[in-house]
Amino acid sequence: MPRSVQILGTGQLLELSRKLRAAGGPRLRANMARRVRRAAEPLQKDLQQAIRTVELPGSGRKGRGGPSPTRRPLRAALAGAVRISVRSGSSPGARVWLDTSRLPDDITAGVAARIDEGRLRHPTFGNRKRWANQWARPTGWWSKTVQDGTQRMRDEVARVRDDVRRDLQ
Repeated sequence: MPRSVQILGTGQLLELSRKLRAAGGPRLRANMARRVRRAAEPLQKDLQQAIRTVELPGSGRKGRGGPSPTRRPLRAALAGAVRISVRSGSSPGARVWLDTSRLPDDITAGVAARIDEGRLRHPTFGNRKRWANQWARPTGWWSKTVQDGTQRMRDEVARVRDDVRRDLQ
């Protein structure tokens, strides 16, 4: 699973970034960055919705009881870690990524990739002598969502680029 989807450093965006710097228009730069961020927001929202709706049924408690030691839901934690960053410097563009620093300590970055692949294997309640498998349905929460949303994001960034280019002329 790629950890991020980026639309960076295309030749036209680089040329536009140079023109913005030369024009010295901080208002234009801020406007462009804001609009590029808005172009990436639908993909971020789609990714967050996709992980929230993935089913991760357990294999069952098999008669054993007790509360779960987890204080927060896994899918909500992963959804909260999906971020957007926008650059307007030497490699301008937008990036939608999974910020692993926003994940709790007991959730590694590999968990998101395993869920994307469809199988999550983990120790049962932290007991490393007993392991459980959970099967994600549907698979590809990251890869399919990115594939579906990337073209829309690219088209919107191209539209923003063309609008700003018209403003500079």
